[in-house]
Amino acid sequence: MPYQWLSPEPSPDLSQPDSSHLRLWPYRSLPRRGFVWFIGGTSALIALPLVAVLGSPVLWGLLPFLVLAVAGIWFALQRSYRDAEIVEDLTLTPALVTLTRHGPRNRHAQWQANPHWVRVEMHATGGPVPHYLTLHGGPRPVEIGAFLSEEERVALSAELRAAFALHKG
Repeated sequence: MPYQWLSPEPSPDLSQPDSSHLRLWPYRSLPRRGFVWFIGGTSALIALPLVAVLGSPVLWGLLPFLVLAVAGIWFALQRSYRDAEIVEDLTLTPALVTLTRHGPRNRHAQWQANPHWVRVEMHATGGPVPHYLTLHGGPRPVEIGAFLSEEERVALSAELRAAFALHKG
């Protein structure tokens, strides 16, 4: 799953539950290693028909277009990687819940609330994505994990409810 509960930090007061930390990130269907193989394979397959025109002026007519095609794929995939540089960090302590979103191009947003008042809401329909997951209880409702799949948001919803129930006592 593209989210992970990190090891809890021990609480100085043993009567209070430890803090919980959740990190979420978007799923990558093409990791960096696969990107290298994909670009290499694409270049080889595009260059294969050029073997027939080696030594002729047709090669120089086709070559710029093939290079542009590979460069376009390279640029599009790099742009996709930059746009998906999203990490959401949820820190849950007995006194405060903090959600920090680190977005692409150094954009940051932070949301804080008292965990006693926070409730996890799953909107099966009506949101920008099916099974839209929000946290209510702070200055405004905030989405969490919009980049996750439907099944992952449903599973995360149950885990968040359990974590908040543990911290509420």
